[in-house]
Amino acid sequence: MARTITIPPPRDAGRARQLWYSLPTELARRFRPHADPLSRRILEEVQRAVPEYAKPLEGEFGKMIVLAIEQAVVSCIDSIDDPVSTEDNWPKLFVEVGKRVHHDGGSLNSLQAAYRAGGRAAWRYIAELGQAHRFPAAVLCVGAEAIFAYVDEISSYSVEGYTLAQAMATGTLERRRRRLLELLLADPPSSPAAIATTAKAANWAMPERVAVVALDPRAEQHLTPAPQVADDVLLDLEGPEPCLLTPNPDRDLRGLEGRLPGWRAAVGPRVRPADAATSLRWARRTLDLVRRGLVGDGPVTHTADHLATHWLLLDRFLLDELSAKTLAPFAELTVKQRTRLAETLLSWLEHNGNTPDIAQALGIHPQTVRYRVSQLSDLFGERLSDPAQRLEIQMTLRAHQLLGTRPGED
Repeated sequence: MARTITIPPPRDAGRARQLWYSLPTELARRFRPHADPLSRRILEEVQRAVPEYAKPLEGEFGKMIVLAIEQAVVSCIDSIDDPVSTEDNWPKLFVEVGKRVHHDGGSLNSLQAAYRAGGRAAWRYIAELGQAHRFPAAVLCVGAEAIFAYVDEISSYSVEGYTLAQAMATGTLERRRRRLLELLLADPPSSPAAIATTAKAANWAMPERVAVVALDPRAEQHLTPAPQVADDVLLDLEGPEPCLLTPNPDRDLRGLEGRLPGWRAAVGPRVRPADAATSLRWARRTLDLVRRGLVGDGPVTHTADHLATHWLLLDRFLLDELSAKTLAPFAELTVKQRTRLAETLLSWLEHNGNTPDIAQALGIHPQTVRYRVSQLSDLFGERLSDPAQRLEIQMTLRAHQLLGTRPGED
């Protein structure tokens, strides 16, 4: 049973092809009549040993599995004769098998188990055949090694194909979800039909409510990691104004601080998906308040906690108009007098005229408080007794306090 040709296998030939080629060429002739029964034996064992393949193999996936088994058997026999002619056959085929398994939602673990079961079935068949034909023990040992080397190789090719298909599918899904996020945040709003179609393509269930979180990388962070969020959260970290949209605010907003290392975040109000752009707008305005030092700089700031501040600072023109009207009695005072009396008046309104509380808040003597309140009574007169005018005065002074400006200052 000596080899009758001396052409060596390619230097880059896999271990399996080198082993097949080392066998006597006569074995190829003896094995060829057994190609079909061996393929059937392998298929039976795969279906017996792997539950995922126990059902009838139908459709494109079934055809591919049957073809793969038949091609595997033929390729191994051909490699005994001529490894060069089979060099590209099985890598391409088994890469495609891996892609098909992913496409059909199959398990990569089950596919690898099928390869192992097929290898065992092939070895048992060849061992029986070898004993019947009295093949030398050394030949059978090489044959066994070749079978399991082949199983390892085709398994690795299928893992490659599965991974490629997975990466492609993930990339496609990410692109679709980025497009969905763009549509949800568009201003003017996108059509409901376009959003619904894109959401379906992105495998994203339309929720009743969403919340948008505006993100800002902290200046002290040289490399800001991506936020740790659920798979269905829509995320944009590459645009000029990073943000995320959660379809499940109750789930994702709890403990959000711990999932945003290196990020400053502002949470917009919960809205219908069609109003996501509004949630983003207010989240960004809240983030702007944080940057300007008008509200505390915590890891996560909620717009809902600062609605009054937003309202007071919504329009500077209206604030200036209101200030000119309500704080007119300050007009003839010096800047220093206006600042001192405005501070006292706001504290007086906030503490319902309680002199000890005002003195403690301002860090001054109670007698000083009484003196300043007397001045304010002379300046404002009956305005301080009118609830509506008191409210306007307090709103105006609070807005100036937030902005760090003095009443009457441009």
